[in-house]
Amino acid sequence: MPRPGLPKLVATDLDGTIVRNDDTVSAYTHEVLDRVRAAGIPIVGATGRGPRLTELTRNDIRDADFLVMANGGRVVDQTDPADPIVLRDARLPGRVLAPVIAELEAAVGPLTVMVEALDGHDDPLWGDRDPAWRYPDRLEPRARADCFTGDVIKAFARAPGHDVDELLAAAARIVPPATATVTQAGLGFIEILPPGVDKATGLAVVAEAIGVDPADVLVFGDMPNDLPMFGWAGWGRVAVANAHPLVRAAADELTGSNEDDGVAVYLDRLLSR
Repeated sequence: MPRPGLPKLVATDLDGTIVRNDDTVSAYTHEVLDRVRAAGIPIVGATGRGPRLTELTRNDIRDADFLVMANGGRVVDQTDPADPIVLRDARLPGRVLAPVIAELEAAVGPLTVMVEALDGHDDPLWGDRDPAWRYPDRLEPRARADCFTGDVIKAFARAPGHDVDELLAAAARIVPPATATVTQAGLGFIEILPPGVDKATGLAVVAEAIGVDPADVLVFGDMPNDLPMFGWAGWGRVAVANAHPLVRAAADELTGSNEDDGVAVYLDRLLSR
């Protein structure tokens, strides 16, 4: 059951949580989030999207005071929209990523790999074309050696014929946390991030900046990349009805699906108590 009173910070995932299956966010969701912010509760958009998709993200969660992007690797304070401040910008060296990929391939077989290295508006990913990738227009084919020459924000990897959760479990066994963080966000690919980077550590940067205790944070999510913030936030952890089974199991409560504006319905009721 919800705790008495209201949380001091609300963080929500985007895709599959407030973003509907047609890639839109309802007017109702925007209106409820506006009411949350008007009540004096800061809002955080916590997403796997990289900084190259910042403008899209700002459009999808217009009332966000902070953005936690790239699964925690990029944190932006946008309380002053005219002067956003980057509070965290984590990168994974290509020389670290290369042996991680090699060890994974030795264990599970050939991978298709893409890296996100650029953070300009709508910049492309680099790497292997894969028919399973939903956004082929945002990919620039490049040799793997070229992809690993510098630092990356994160990498995506898929093993054809392997379920993404099975691949994630294998990666979690193989990749030491001190080397890289591995997760999956519902795209059919695992994501490989700098060590210590996840949505929880990204939210912790926000909480420290504004003096909010994790015990006063309410979070919403749908996929395994949301699990760290479910483990971190203490006021409430709410899964949408379409959430991954692991996220549903970690939640305090369930709300309606992304198609049914479940996050907005929950917050509307909370504000009306």
